Amino acid sequence: MAVTVKDVAKAAGVSTATVSRVINDDPRISEKTRKRVLECIEKLGYRVNNIARSLKTSKSYTVGFVSPELTNDFFMGIAKGVETELRKHGYNIIVCNSNENVDEERDRIKLLCEKCVDGIILIPSSGKGSHLNEFKDAGIPIVLVDRLVSEFETDAVLVDNINGSYSAIEYLINQGHRRIAFIGGNVEITTAFERYEGYLRALRDYRIQPEKEIIKFGDFHVDSGYDLMKELMEMNNPPQHVFISNYFMHVGAIKYLLENKESIKVQVSIAGFDDMELSSILGLCNVRVAQPIVKIGRRAAQLILSKINHEEAEFPQILRLKTELKIESKV
Repeated sequence: MAVTVKDVAKAAGVSTATVSRVINDDPRISEKTRKRVLECIEKLGYRVNNIARSLKTSKSYTVGFVSPELTNDFFMGIAKGVETELRKHGYNIIVCNSNENVDEERDRIKLLCEKCVDGIILIPSSGKGSHLNEFKDAGIPIVLVDRLVSEFETDAVLVDNINGSYSAIEYLINQGHRRIAFIGGNVEITTAFERYEGYLRALRDYRIQPEKEIIKFGDFHVDSGYDLMKELMEMNNPPQHVFISNYFMHVGAIKYLLENKESIKVQVSIAGFDDMELSSILGLCNVRVAQPIVKIGRRAAQLILSKINHEEAEFPQILRLKTELKIESKV
């Protein structure tokens, strides 16, 4: 026989109304009572009837998550943080892939709206956002993650990209290195632009003239990192120190260096933005800017829940989380 709300209420020593309030995350319930009820729900194996719950509350208790790539460890780390936080509040997540394409991004959001999600967390596929206004006008709450867009205002969660890059470049300068190359992404994307800006600011503050020949831009993918490192190493006077503005370009750059180590003229050291699971074992990268990946997802989930519950601030909130500079050894 299926466990009912009455069974949970009896085991927890509370009313069925209290059990219902705990399930619906009612803030009037004390933490002590909430914990006791949740423990009984877990012990008895009670399962919420989401269809009945949706009919009663006019909510689906689902949030859509749209990512430019599903094979990207960084984006999926954010999704993990989102799901962890949402589950605390009785919500589930539906994950979609935009394939880094604005039209597909629009189609995925439309699909999620048809599935009656209560809100959407979006990692934008580009720097353009005018197409998002139609969903905002339809009453669908949207929170942006990792990137901002033009022509659309809403809450967002990012890291402090400028100061993150600045701290890495400053460290290299303080170690006596003044010729530091840069490998970055498409500057139409917020993260790419801001990390480049951090690099330039550090050089300016230390009165170092940027050298255009050793500043390269790609697309935040492995192949791009490979090709751009190749361009740098084939110069007559290749740089010894390179700052790479994301993990996947870092992987590509390392791949090139390992495949061509016999022909490379200088000993190369890398500073990189991102500190992923394999970063420390790839070698050559002793200076890394770590992002609080799971925390980014958790904060985004908190923002979307506030919007769903009409508790958001009067003006859009842009949260900038701190990065951490990790040094393994002097370079």
